[in-house]
Amino acid sequence: MLCMSDTNSLNKHVHSDTPEHTENMAIALASECPDAAVLYLYGALGAGKSTFARAFLRALGVQGAIKSPTYTLLEAYVLANGQDAVHMDCYRMAQPDEIDYLALDAFDGTMKVLLVEWPEKAAGRLPPPDIEIQLEMAGDGRRIGMRAVTEKGRNWLNSGSF
Repeated sequence: MLCMSDTNSLNKHVHSDTPEHTENMAIALASECPDAAVLYLYGALGAGKSTFARAFLRALGVQGAIKSPTYTLLEAYVLANGQDAVHMDCYRMAQPDEIDYLALDAFDGTMKVLLVEWPEKAAGRLPPPDIEIQLEMAGDGRRIGMRAVTEKGRNWLNSGSF
């Protein structure tokens, strides 16, 4: 079961007992996703970042296989409305400037969301996040912390019941 405590309008904390609860959290957040949203996902290996990202993308309407971008660094999906959902995983980047070869500017004006795992590996080369998500192991489950960074992110977090 998800248990939430809202410490203020910018931060929310959720405990997830199962991967399904983590997925439900992602689905709830995706249901309120504004256009051109940027979401950073932080956490150790195995913390649930990819589980969260896959559920988020599925909730936006991505059909078919949702591949991990661990080796490709970037996977893009065209949504039914013609917008793009871009999922990046910067874990394997050796230098922040490697992101320059991914041509993120090709999505200007068409992006619904940019989800980035391991954003710290691309230090200063990414668009700023609207919301930062921190996933941590917590006993048998996960602690999910959400922090709104922009006004868009604040409105997004305040719009849903997550």
